[in-house]
Amino acid sequence: MGLNRKPETDRLPVSQRIDQRMPNPKRRRMRPTDWAIRGELFLNCSCTVFCPCVVSLGRHDPTEGSCKAWMAIAIDEGHYENHSLSALNVGLMVEIPGKMAEGDWRVAAYIDERASAGAYDGLLKILSGEAGGTTGLFTLLVSTIIGHEREKVEIVREGTKRGLYIGRKIQGEIEMVPGASKEHPVVVSNTQYWMGPDVIVAKANKSKVRDYGRVWDLSGKSGEICAIDWKGA
Repeated sequence: MGLNRKPETDRLPVSQRIDQRMPNPKRRRMRPTDWAIRGELFLNCSCTVFCPCVVSLGRHDPTEGSCKAWMAIAIDEGHYENHSLSALNVGLMVEIPGKMAEGDWRVAAYIDERASAGAYDGLLKILSGEAGGTTGLFTLLVSTIIGHEREKVEIVREGTKRGLYIGRKIQGEIEMVPGASKEHPVVVSNTQYWMGPDVIVAKANKSKVRDYGRVWDLSGKSGEICAIDWKGA
């Protein structure tokens, strides 16, 4: 892989652009594994109005230049090899310095304290990309795993509202944006987004993040809700 800068660097593959910024990255390697997760992912990020990553597939700059976000994963059904992941909750704190597709993500993971040792290890491998499949690209995009820990991860899904509560570290609440019909929220459908093809547009009511030296207030900022059906190799 050539690493010398050329005038057309914006045409280089994402992996080469990432490697040029990080001369000696400690890359995780994919080890395809049998795993699956079905459930829902919802998030709140620092973009105003609505995150452009959904339709640009991460090629457009976040509206504020960089991205600060929390994500919640409610697993309705799932497994990692022979370990059950069903009914577990996961929270993520994500920081991206520029375009999502150009990587250098910094991520902290909060794994449900109810997870078995095998489930805990499996979820970390899935979320880091090591387990391959739907999240395999994270081996390139996630440059730093800030930390991972067991926590009481509370997720609330009630009607049009969603909430993630991890002690005082993350307290976030978002609500679907109503559409022309009061029964149906605004939905961006048939996308190629990594989370899933249909994304419900939401907005944060109140949202605070306080951990790992980060203190963010994302209240009033963009939110997304998406059904997920992720799989390993």
